[in-house]
Amino acid sequence: MEDLTEKFERAVARFGSLVHQVGDDQWSNGTPCTDWNVRQLVNHLAYEARWAPPLLEGKTIAEVGDRFEGDLLGDKPKASYDEAVRDASAAVNEAGALDRTVHLSYGDTPAAEYLAQLTGDFVVHAWDLARGIDADDGLDPDLVVWVDSVARPQADMLVASGLFGTPIDVPDDADPETKLLALFGRRR
Repeated sequence: MEDLTEKFERAVARFGSLVHQVGDDQWSNGTPCTDWNVRQLVNHLAYEARWAPPLLEGKTIAEVGDRFEGDLLGDKPKASYDEAVRDASAAVNEAGALDRTVHLSYGDTPAAEYLAQLTGDFVVHAWDLARGIDADDGLDPDLVVWVDSVARPQADMLVASGLFGTPIDVPDDADPETKLLALFGRRR
């Protein structure tokens, strides 16, 4: 069984490959996340990656403060994204990192659970980014099944957070990717 850090690495690698496909004229393209264009979506994932090192070190939201607010991509968005993910990956792969507790806005959470949520974010947003830049939007089938198994039991919490779209009903015989996307309020 593949471990959680490997799943995280696969998810960020897929998203990163899409970041590197963004054309200079595509940063303002819309995405299925109606509040974010391509640049804002990539910035969101850079933001999420930037939070991983201090959270895995045991820092609280208050201790981190607002240092990651605003535009994290600057004049070199691809390089800035790569740096954020490189730092997150180093933190995730540090010995004992996933045995810790992270202090999130909604309470203390096992680091492994936090990383599972972060991995899911990269998987689902890869579809959004691919759609925004007209790239291949197919997702890793194994990651799709795994993210669905982690997220589905928390569906009510995801909706209540306001950070995800309202789940969409799909037929029981829909393929796993369609079901996962629908869970997160996305329609193929």
